[in-house]
Amino acid sequence: MAIKVVEMVHCKKILMKRHFEGVPKLDDFELVEEELSEELKDGEFMVEGHFFSVDPYQRPYSRQLLSPGDVMLGSQVASVIKSKNGEYPVGTRLVGYWGARTHTIVDPKVKGGMIGSMAPLPDLGNLCPSYGLGAVGMPGNTAYFGFLEICQPKEGDVVVVSGAAGAVGSLVGQIAKIKGCYVIGFAGSDEKVDWLIKELGFDQAFNYKTADWDKCLSEAAPNGIDCYFDNVGGKFSTVVRNHMKDHGRISVCGAISLYNDDPAAPSQAPCAEPTFIFKQLKMEGFLVFRWMDRWMEGLSQMMKWIQEGKIKVRETVTEGFENIPKAFINMLQGGNFGKAIVKA
Repeated sequence: MAIKVVEMVHCKKILMKRHFEGVPKLDDFELVEEELSEELKDGEFMVEGHFFSVDPYQRPYSRQLLSPGDVMLGSQVASVIKSKNGEYPVGTRLVGYWGARTHTIVDPKVKGGMIGSMAPLPDLGNLCPSYGLGAVGMPGNTAYFGFLEICQPKEGDVVVVSGAAGAVGSLVGQIAKIKGCYVIGFAGSDEKVDWLIKELGFDQAFNYKTADWDKCLSEAAPNGIDCYFDNVGGKFSTVVRNHMKDHGRISVCGAISLYNDDPAAPSQAPCAEPTFIFKQLKMEGFLVFRWMDRWMEGLSQMMKWIQEGKIKVRETVTEGFENIPKAFINMLQGGNFGKAIVKA
C-alpha cells in the first residue's frame, strides 16, 4: 500500500508578544516558524508574500484588533503558489491583509473584516509591485479621496500638509499642486524639507522639530489657510487651525503624534470649539474604505499621474522579512521618506 507523502511549506511569522507601551520595541515582537501543508481543500489557495507594508494605522489598530501572541497585522503583495480555486490560479498576484507571515492558506469564502481581506494587484505595467502597497494602493487612495473629497480644493487655495514626507502626505501635496494650489508642508528633518521643495514641488516646507510653527504659518500663509490635510493631530494641528481662513476645510487622516501616548493619560490640547465657531470651519475624519465602490477610480488616476510624471514616488525599502519590526519602529519615528516597505 502506497504511503501518501504530504509536502510542507516552511512559513515565517512575526507575532506581537505584548501590547505596545509607548514606542514599540524590538522585544515586543517574536519571529516564529510553522509548517503549512500543501494539501489544500477545494476552494483554497496558498500565497507567498513578497513585499510587506508598515503603516501608522498598525499602531492603534494593534490594540483594537490583536491579542498578545497574534500575528502582527498588515498588508502584503503576494502571489498564488498553490491553488485549488479556479478563480485564483498559480501566479495570480494579490494585495492582502494577511499580516506579517510569509505564507498563508486562503479560503476566499471566509470574511474577516480588514484582517484577511484581499484584492487583485492592479496591472502596474513597468512599476514595481510594491507600489500596490503605496501610491497605487491604500495610501494612494487615502491621499486621493481623503484630500479631494473632503477638502474639495480649488485653484489658488492655500493647502497645509502635516506628515508631508510620509506615504500619504507626500502624495497629497503633489495632488494639491496638480489642482493648482499653493502647498506648504511640514516634515521631521531638513533633508525631508529639501526633498519636498526640490523634488516634489511644494511651494514651502518646514522642519516641524525646529521651526516656530506660528511664525512659519504667519509668513507662509499671511492671508490664511484654505485646506489642511492632517496626519499628525495634537498641538501642531491646534496651531494650524488657528491660521485657517473662514470656512476652511480640514481632512483628518491620522494622529501619529498621539499614537504612542498612554491611553490612560492622553495628551491635552487647547479647546478647539471657539476656532471652529468663529471661523466656521469644517473638519472631517475618514477611513479610506468608505470609497470601496470607487476604489479603482483612485488607483487608476494615481497610476496615470505617476506615468505622466506628475507624481513622484519614493519608497524606503528594508530588506528581509525578519526586519519588519525594525522597519515599523523606524517608520513610527519618522525614519522613512515616502512609503515604508519591507522586501522579503
